[in-house]
Amino acid sequence: MSYDLIIIGAGTAGISAYTAAKRQTDNLLIINDGPWDTTCARVGCMPSKVLIASANQYHDAKNLSKVGIQAELQADLSGVLPRVREYRDRFTSGMQKTVDGWKAEHKINGKARFINHNTVEVNGQQYQAKAFIIAVGTTPRPNDEWQQAIGDRLLTTDTIFELEQLPSSIAVIGSGAISTELALALNQLGVETTVFSRGKNIANATSPKIQELINTALQPQLNVLFETTPESFELKDNQVQVHFNQGDEKKSIAVDYVLNATGRVSLLDGLALDQIDPSYDDIKSLPINEYTKQLADRPIFIVGDAHTTTPVQHEASNEGKIAVKNVFSYPEVKQGKDLAPLSIVFSSPEIALVGQSYQQLKDNNIDFEVGFASYESQGRATVLGKNVGGIEVYVDKASQVFLGAEIFVTDGEHLAHLLAWILNQKPTISDILSQPFYHPTLEEGVRTAFRDVKYKLKSS
Repeated sequence: MSYDLIIIGAGTAGISAYTAAKRQTDNLLIINDGPWDTTCARVGCMPSKVLIASANQYHDAKNLSKVGIQAELQADLSGVLPRVREYRDRFTSGMQKTVDGWKAEHKINGKARFINHNTVEVNGQQYQAKAFIIAVGTTPRPNDEWQQAIGDRLLTTDTIFELEQLPSSIAVIGSGAISTELALALNQLGVETTVFSRGKNIANATSPKIQELINTALQPQLNVLFETTPESFELKDNQVQVHFNQGDEKKSIAVDYVLNATGRVSLLDGLALDQIDPSYDDIKSLPINEYTKQLADRPIFIVGDAHTTTPVQHEASNEGKIAVKNVFSYPEVKQGKDLAPLSIVFSSPEIALVGQSYQQLKDNNIDFEVGFASYESQGRATVLGKNVGGIEVYVDKASQVFLGAEIFVTDGEHLAHLLAWILNQKPTISDILSQPFYHPTLEEGVRTAFRDVKYKLKSS
C-alpha cells in the first residue's frame, strides 16, 4: 500500500502533524506503538503539575505564619496520588477521544521498522510513502544494573505516579528540570528526599548568580549531594540501601524507593534507520537540520522529543505542523523553528530561561551586559511572603536589544512568558522601560533589572 505521508508516532508532535496533514490529503497513515496519547498528558507535564499543585498548597498551608496567620494544620495526604491518577486519566481520555474520531483506515497499532528509504514494515505488512514524519518520542533512560538490584523499588518518571501512596523516603538520582520538580514536590508533601547530583547545580539555570540563588534556596530542602552518584543499591529490611562515596568517605542511606531521573532517551533506535542509509546506524550523529527537522535531503522529517534540543510540548506541536508544510512543498523546504526559546521548571520558586541563556551568550562570544533584580526585598514578593530569588536580563551592549533572561522567582512562569512574547520583536531597553508597570506587582522586578542594565551601560 502506498501513501502520500506516513507519520510514525502519535504523541504531541505526531498528533499535531496528523491534524495538519489530513487537511492536505486523505491518503495518509499514522502508526503508533503504545498508548494513543502524549507523554505530556500521561506521564509528563500534566500529572507532575497535579502533584506539584497539591505540594504547593500544602507547603503554603504549613507556612501561614509568613503572612501573619497562626494555625494548627491537620492533613490527610492519602488522596494526593489518587488525585494525580484521576486527573491523568481525564487528560489522556480527552486525547483518546480525539484519536477515536480519526478514520480507522488512517491508524495502525504496531511497531514500525524501515525496510528502505520509502518502505516500513508493521505487524508483518509493508507500507510505502512519498514522505515520512517520525515522531516516536522518548523513554526514561534505563539502568539494568539498578533494576536487577532493587526491582520494583526503582521508579522512573513514567512509573512514579502509579504508587498507591506517598512513600516515607526517596532517593532521586539526577538534578535536572524534571527531577527537581518531582523532588521538591515530594519533599513539600513530607517525603524525606535526598537528591544525587552528578554536577554542582540544580535544574537548568546557567547564570552563576541565579544558580547560586537556586542552590541556596533549594539545597537545604532537597538535601542535594552535589558531585555524588550512587555506587550501588541493595534491598535490606524492606528498604533500599543506597551506597555512595562522599570525598574519601563511604556512606549509605536507607530509603523506601529510588527515582531514576537521569533523563530520557530517543526511541529512534528501534526504527532500523540504517536500512535507509548505513550511516544512520548512530542516531546521535543523524544529519538532521536543526531548523527544518529534515533528515539530510530526504522527504523525511524527525520531530518532537525524538531528536531535539528543546524537549517541550509547544515546540513539539509546532514542529509537527512545520513538518507537514515541508512534506507538501518538498523539495522546497523552509525553516520553521522560530519560536522564542522558553523553558520553565515548576519548582518553588519557579526557574525559567527565556531567549539566549547566560552560558549561550558566553559560548557565542556575544558582548552583552547583565541587569539584575533581587526579589528578597521586592515589594509584591515580600507582601506574598515569597521574597526569594531574583532575575537577570541580558542586553546586547552595542544595540541595547534584549537577548534573554534567567529567572528564579515566585510565579516566574508569567514573567517568562511576557519576556518571551516580546523577544522576537527585538525590543531595546528603552522600548521595555517605556511600558506600564503596575504597582505593586512582581513585574516591577523586571523593570528594576532593566533599569540596572541601563545604568551599567550608561556608566561604562
